[in-house]
Amino acid sequence: MKNAETCVIVTGAAKGLGLAISRQAIEAGYSVIGVGRTESVEFRSLPIAQREFIEFDLYNLEKISDLVSQIVDVADGVPYALINNAATGLDGLLATQHNTDIRKVITLNLEAPILLTKYLTRRMIKYRRGRVVNISSIIAQTGFSGLSIYGATKAGLEGFTRSLSRELGRVGITVNCVAPGFMETDMTSGLEGKKLDSIKRRAPLDLPNTEHVASTVLHLLEEKSERITGAVFTVDGGSTA
Repeated sequence: MKNAETCVIVTGAAKGLGLAISRQAIEAGYSVIGVGRTESVEFRSLPIAQREFIEFDLYNLEKISDLVSQIVDVADGVPYALINNAATGLDGLLATQHNTDIRKVITLNLEAPILLTKYLTRRMIKYRRGRVVNISSIIAQTGFSGLSIYGATKAGLEGFTRSLSRELGRVGITVNCVAPGFMETDMTSGLEGKKLDSIKRRAPLDLPNTEHVASTVLHLLEEKSERITGAVFTVDGGSTA
């Protein structure tokens, strides 16, 4: 894969939002390096000349520096953008959750994107250009019963975004967040009856899907967005208005 100047790194690229971001990025003329534990058939179906996939478990924090070296080799230079999308949830009351499960959520949702951003932006700084987009959630602001750890990690990611944008703005690198609400995905397909109706009623524009959220991410990669940084963009159909 050549032309690192238009190369975008997407974590959690094999499915869902990460796959939608990867697809739209390729359609917009970027090349994509997806990162995840297993490459999916859907990701493999994307145009071969514009995509690569690196199988990597982001729980392995000690090896993230090596991952960045591999990314730079595959891109044949320092990639243009990093989309920190990979995340996991932990549903249930805090009092009943195991410490190891709590640590897993914090590791994947917060520590991994921080370290990946650290090592990749070290290289971006040299060229004084780059984009970082962190995928948060409206739960960081609204809260949701049973998702306290998930909400904590997403709130942490938003705080990280704001402060880092001040550090990197002086060298031409923007750092922003996109915070989706409930999306029309496999996650909500299992919701039925009153619970789903309640979620939909709160969104006057109806629930967004992954394509709506991905298009907001792509907007932040554009050259004309070079003065947008430290911001959180909510895509939730108006449910938090």
